[in-house]
Amino acid sequence: MPGHVTESAPNAPNALAGDAMGTKDLVFTVLAALAPLTLIVAVAPLHFLKGGASVPGGYLVAGVVMALFAVGFMTMSRYVRNAGAFYATISRGLGKPVGSGAAMLAIAAYNALQISTYGALGVYATETFKNYFDLDVPWYVFALVCVALVAWLGYRGIHTSSRILGVLLVLETAVLVVLAVYVLAKGGSGHWSAESFAPGKVFDPRNGAMFALVAGAFMGFEATAIFSEEARGGIRTVRRATYIAVGFIAVFYAFITWVIVMAYGADKIAGAAEADPVNLVVAVFDSYVPAPITEVMHVLLLTSAFAALLALHNAANRYFFAMGREGLLPRALGRVHPRTKAPWVAGLLQSGLAAVAVAAFASFGLDPYLGLLLWGSALGFLGIIGLWALCCLAIIRFLRREAPEAGLFRTTIAPGLSFLGLAVVLVLVLTNLPLLTGAGTATNVVIIGVGVAALVLGVARALRLRARAPQLYAALAQTSVDEPPAGREEQVIHHG
Repeated sequence: MPGHVTESAPNAPNALAGDAMGTKDLVFTVLAALAPLTLIVAVAPLHFLKGGASVPGGYLVAGVVMALFAVGFMTMSRYVRNAGAFYATISRGLGKPVGSGAAMLAIAAYNALQISTYGALGVYATETFKNYFDLDVPWYVFALVCVALVAWLGYRGIHTSSRILGVLLVLETAVLVVLAVYVLAKGGSGHWSAESFAPGKVFDPRNGAMFALVAGAFMGFEATAIFSEEARGGIRTVRRATYIAVGFIAVFYAFITWVIVMAYGADKIAGAAEADPVNLVVAVFDSYVPAPITEVMHVLLLTSAFAALLALHNAANRYFFAMGREGLLPRALGRVHPRTKAPWVAGLLQSGLAAVAVAAFASFGLDPYLGLLLWGSALGFLGIIGLWALCCLAIIRFLRREAPEAGLFRTTIAPGLSFLGLAVVLVLVLTNLPLLTGAGTATNVVIIGVGVAALVLGVARALRLRARAPQLYAALAQTSVDEPPAGREEQVIHHG
């Protein structure tokens, strides 16, 4: 077994709730964080604006890159099982200082994603209350109410969260399936075509911006590993959930976006997106499905955003928890509630940051959508793509050195190809950052600067710890797990 390990008692004061999540719970939690309905209605129009009819094929290509990443990431999960998944993986492969920097970048990225979603929810809720109740309630009122509700549900523990996320995910997925059935049953625009999946169309050099945007649809699928300490059935459950999540994202989004292309016609979708991106998908609902279903869709947009908030809250607070437990952040963050086993101190901090951010945007009169949502999403997007790429390098270095028996494909080829794909995506994102943020150079420099600063501060913290507390430094990121013989339950082993 790589590294020195000692077993942690299940009822240890800093232990999360073991055996709390099965495959279904993990898949629902990850997919809920991606907010399928919100992505299709509010984000996919921008994809069509840049890629036209090529978008469905773009999702499949991005899915292949993410599947290759998952192969190496899940092979690495045999040896690293930790609530700070990026941190532990990169620490074992590239060293503790780089791992610590990755941890701080992950904290910045997940918090940015979570907090930015309050902007979307606030906007949707304000519009809904205007339309249905003729009430003009400021966006930040809804956002702050949801901050409190998310904090409470997070405090209640992962059991409660996973059940709620499961119900909300099923509902928002169902309304998209209903849309697809109606469009296909009515024959769409009458011009059926597989042009969306033609390699020559998908890999058109002009689709660079589209690929930069489409990759964001997968952002957060790796969060299955964040909950690995709470997975029922061991790391096999995590692997199964990860592959299901990647496959679902690629195939379902490709199918739904193809249906939207068929609703407009392959030759007209780009023009329609340019003419009215905000209502591109809403117009399909209006044209093809009964009005009551469209009304339900508008309500489910709110629940979709809320589900994403809750799922991302659970992911972000587990990074705070892992860093507190390791000593890279204050130890208090590593505490769990004695009854629910939820990382309640970390959850309180995460919710506090969200409340401060919402209050700041409200106080300065900044736009919740063009500011909070777009800027925060861009920071999260950049951070997670960078972490994916670092993970690929860490996986190759660790597995080639410590586990060559895993085979050349898992240890080198899959993560290597994934790294190349992610490097291209990262360049495309940086090149098209103004498109993602809708902001000028100064704002974009600040967004990149926050990510770089988080990485540098994490590295500096680890180096300082090495100089001042070498024993604690030596204990960092040593959580490991061995793959057991077939048919046996895996035994989780934590470094004390």
